[in-house]
Amino acid sequence: MNNIDEIVFSKTLEKSDWSNTRLVRERAADEVSKLKQQLGKDLFIFGSAELCSVLMKSGLIDEYRLALGPMLLGNGNPLFKSSPERHLLKLVEPRPLQPGCVILRYQHEKR
Repeated sequence: MNNIDEIVFSKTLEKSDWSNTRLVRERAADEVSKLKQQLGKDLFIFGSAELCSVLMKSGLIDEYRLALGPMLLGNGNPLFKSSPERHLLKLVEPRPLQPGCVILRYQHEKR
């Protein structure tokens, strides 16, 4: 992971000291839209409900990969922020892992 280009979206960081990393502080949806127009590599989001919410509202997420582990928590941050919009998803691939984990791959359902 240290050898791939990374983009950090943050409103609070002043700079990023990680190698191969570029910091974007404003207009995440505009930046992702530009990146999606370039040929080549897929884009992945790791662990940001706020960023996912912004990109979902802008229609910029093509696929969701959810990793589920066999553990229930009594509290915590929701995976997706509250929204009046419904996002219909189609299960494309369930992939079981060991021990008891599963990766669920979803795409937007065609209306």
